[in-house]
Amino acid sequence: MLTVQDVRVDVDARRCWRGEAEVRLARKEFDLLVALISRPGEVVSRARLMEEVWQTTFWTSAKTIDVHLGWLRRKLGDDPRRPTLITTLRGHGLRFETVAPAYAAAPVS
Repeated sequence: MLTVQDVRVDVDARRCWRGEAEVRLARKEFDLLVALISRPGEVVSRARLMEEVWQTTFWTSAKTIDVHLGWLRRKLGDDPRRPTLITTLRGHGLRFETVAPAYAAAPVS
């Protein structure tokens, strides 16, 4: 069982929860989540994600990761404009945050 913030993943059973609610994920969404949550706080490059999740060293589409990431964020309830779970570090990759970024607690005006 992997647990980071309020996300729990049972890799063997291929199940995921956000808080107490189970989140149903498609196969690649789940694989993408595992690739990130298994390395909390670590930046994972897009090339590494393509290798691990899609088992390829070439880009089938520049938007493949972005599309699946969008679906994953939506299902986890992670606002893509102010993500608290999965952040994008432009030019470097993606990171599953160990704690919500400080802006998450700031009031929105």
